[in-house]
Amino acid sequence: MGNEVELLQHWRQLTPQKQQKVLEFVELLKSESETTPRESDFVPQTPLAKKLWSIRQRAIAAGLQLHK
Repeated sequence: MGNEVELLQHWRQLTPQKQQKVLEFVELLKSESETTPRESDFVPQTPLAKKLWSIRQRAIAAGLQLHK
């Protein structure tokens, strides 16, 4: 199944409010600069850094807006 078909199937199951959140997220992704360093390039080295990175990733996944 193609990504577009799968995305559309999931989209149809969302409430209008959640569809709006998806649209906002897509706009955020589109607005990110190509020159911004990719977060996947960062590798935490210490146990504390790993824990903080994990907390940050969960916050982002939950929709928290981070300050730049």
